[in-house]
Amino acid sequence: MTPEEIAQEVAQEMDQQTDQQTDQQIAERSAEAMWAGDRASTGLEMSLDAVGPGTATLSMTIREDMVNGHAIGHGGYTFTLADSAFAFACNSYNRSTVAAGAEIRFRRPTHLGDRLVASATERSRDGREGVYDVVVTVGDEVVAVFVGRSKEIGGSLF
Repeated sequence: MTPEEIAQEVAQEMDQQTDQQTDQQIAERSAEAMWAGDRASTGLEMSLDAVGPGTATLSMTIREDMVNGHAIGHGGYTFTLADSAFAFACNSYNRSTVAAGAEIRFRRPTHLGDRLVASATERSRDGREGVYDVVVTVGDEVVAVFVGRSKEIGGSLF
């Protein structure tokens, strides 16, 4: 490679890093804007642990008021945590986006005191629609898998 080709390659790599930082900053600002008004997630004492372009991780501890008549964590709370992670992931581009549909498969019950971690990852995004996979774990064990379909509704978060 010539010195000019090396310089051009280095410049391209730096541009890609700058684009990634910008995308990361957009994801963080989008999450901050959403979190400020998200009374459901904050009211359930969820924690926004990480966010990036098309990704988000939230966590929550199963409290006494989240346990059902079978002495296990109510599945609706697991769904809500997964749905919140999905929401932060699909809104990470600063485009107002809502759920168009979702499904969950429970793999094992949760229990009082369990710390649930929901990690959302973008599977695909085409036009105004997206598909996101969310894995909910307790420690190293998968307790649920969730698939969310999103639809952009116009507007932005900030």
